[in-house]
Amino acid sequence: MKYIKRSLLFFLLAAMPVVAQQKITLEQIWGGAFRTQGMDDLQAMKNTNEYTVLNANRNARTMSIDLYDFATLNKVGNLIDSKSFPQLKDGIDSYTFSPDEKKILIATQSEQIFRHSFVADFYIYDTAAKTLTKLADVKVQEPTFSADGTKVVYSNSNNLYLYDLASKTAKQITTDGKKNSIINGITDWVYEEEFAFVRAYDWNSAGDKIAFIRFDETEVPEFSMDMFNTGLYPSQYVFKYPKAGEKNALVSLHIYDVKTNTTKEIKLGNYNDYYIPRIKWTNEAQTLSVQVINRHQNNLDLIFVDANSGTPKIVLNEKDKAYVDITDNLTFLADNSFIWTSEKDGYNHIYHYAKTGKLINQVTRGNWEVTAYYGFDNKTGNVFYQSTEISSINRDVYRVSLNGKNKVRLTPNAGTNAATFSPKFDYFINTFSSAKEPTNYTLLNAKDGKQVKAIVNNDALKSKLMDFSLPEKEFMVITTEKGHQLNAWMIKPKDFDATKKYPVFMYQYSGPGSQQVNNEWNSADDYWFMMLAQQGYIIACVDGRGTGFRGAEFKKVTYKELGKYEVEDQIDAAKVFGKYAYVDASRIGIFGWSYGGFMSSNCILKGNDVFKMAIAVAPVTNWRFYDSVYTERYMQTPQENASGYDDNSPINHVSKLNGSYLLIHGSADDNVHVQNTMLMIEALVQANKQFDWAIYPDKNHGIYGGKTRLQLYTKMTNFIKEKL
Repeated sequence: MKYIKRSLLFFLLAAMPVVAQQKITLEQIWGGAFRTQGMDDLQAMKNTNEYTVLNANRNARTMSIDLYDFATLNKVGNLIDSKSFPQLKDGIDSYTFSPDEKKILIATQSEQIFRHSFVADFYIYDTAAKTLTKLADVKVQEPTFSADGTKVVYSNSNNLYLYDLASKTAKQITTDGKKNSIINGITDWVYEEEFAFVRAYDWNSAGDKIAFIRFDETEVPEFSMDMFNTGLYPSQYVFKYPKAGEKNALVSLHIYDVKTNTTKEIKLGNYNDYYIPRIKWTNEAQTLSVQVINRHQNNLDLIFVDANSGTPKIVLNEKDKAYVDITDNLTFLADNSFIWTSEKDGYNHIYHYAKTGKLINQVTRGNWEVTAYYGFDNKTGNVFYQSTEISSINRDVYRVSLNGKNKVRLTPNAGTNAATFSPKFDYFINTFSSAKEPTNYTLLNAKDGKQVKAIVNNDALKSKLMDFSLPEKEFMVITTEKGHQLNAWMIKPKDFDATKKYPVFMYQYSGPGSQQVNNEWNSADDYWFMMLAQQGYIIACVDGRGTGFRGAEFKKVTYKELGKYEVEDQIDAAKVFGKYAYVDASRIGIFGWSYGGFMSSNCILKGNDVFKMAIAVAPVTNWRFYDSVYTERYMQTPQENASGYDDNSPINHVSKLNGSYLLIHGSADDNVHVQNTMLMIEALVQANKQFDWAIYPDKNHGIYGGKTRLQLYTKMTNFIKEKL
């Protein structure tokens, strides 16, 4: 009887129509179908136990800065709503508070310049009076309040201006600013791109001094780009770009005295051909900290400058046989002792120094990396940070006493955790995701990490994705023939059959200190990879030597030979995959963008017996074409290391091309110039090699805008289907 019932049940189930699983499309990926919900422009207040979020009402096409209580997560106020101010009809792009948090600088109608820099219409909003005042009649850069909130400094046309809120007038601080010649208080192109900052000035805590860096670009060679969509004739965009081994901007440090309206240059010492990658006032109002690093970037001095006398004093020195990474974690405590992060013991860790520069204590230690420093709680003496202690592919949040004791892991879930702390360090908003869990935001207790309340989740997206029956990203460690253990992930088709043979499409970036094998939620590329897996491809990614978060030795092995060991590891990884019973070793391809394009180009050439096809987007094809700060950090200059440049640049190996090669670039790429691709094309032509290529007019390094990404990824998808 039971047997009959089971048979009948089986028959009924078999007779039911099978619901087909949905397939991912490129239109969905680039149309935002899988976009996650988040907390936009989340900022913790400093004077109250509250935080702000920039919320958008898509139906009403308005935006608001809303205030929330950290302890309850309740909305306690609306600071400003764009619907009440016609000046903000185009929305709120970004916002910053005055030190007393009673005024807000609001940016609207922003226009991008380079990766980080932009000009915008800025308004000063008084939260009590509810008034909105335009800062300047023109679009300006990087405005910042003084300590007492009565003044604002901003940049316009390479000069600094001081705006007085009471009189609503601006005074020009510098007068010699000139395009492609002199810049005051704003970084040049190479500083912005490689040292990752734009505002090269800083207010002191007394509001009476402004320190700024001056860039003299006069002798820096110019680079020009034709812009085609500008009318009947193309226009040229010309800017200063120091390539490897060429002249950099001459930098100098200056301090402006607000009270006397005078500026003096600070002589930092007997330096030659150097960078100033950071300036920051200490807690002592008349003491400025300056980081100075030599052109090779293997010797860094932390200097304290007396603003009144102009006297500099070196308080800390960092040296390395390869290079020293710049830290943004310099934090001054109440007694002007300071927190500093360094990888001098082989891994990036937190150190506590006296204001004299004497080491008090190494706060963290171990064979793992501190990946973010969140702050110091004066009340409890605790330091809060993010690290890879559990696993190099995960991130967790910790607290530890300043003496290095009483460490507590505050995030229980394996994946990527990041924190925004309340000003009292009693709570933090944890942003969590993993390869299996979309991003969610929760309020956690900073004492023990226990969850207080959920804030935002993406359960709706998770439910939606169930209809697609997506394959999972499997994390692993592979061992190459040379014995190198490398982090990797693999995405197999959902209906994977181990008795079949599958083509493998490898993705990587591979640049120094980077990471692609990390446990976090999907990017747009991940959905593309899953789409390809639905079409019968295995996708794999390997972080080879030179990538980050596994210690200095693993990262810096590529010093002076970019493209040697990283390429070896991708080729060797492909050979490992090729030996899997379910892999068709004759059908392995590779893809990368930027540094990854440099790598995929090298792989199809140096690994021509392993890779059947390669796609390179915006690749460096010869390190002689790339900028000074980045390239020389890892390679020194071409004059000093000619073989390091030439031996591993793909443009010098075009005769080895056997497989299918797709080369893609944007013509207005200010970062990796289209020159790289044009000269690669000429080299391939003269080697009589057949290949495919595409140039995207007026598109920068990101190659986006309108339908651009959809067209680009359609092209790459079709190339994969045809060639792999």
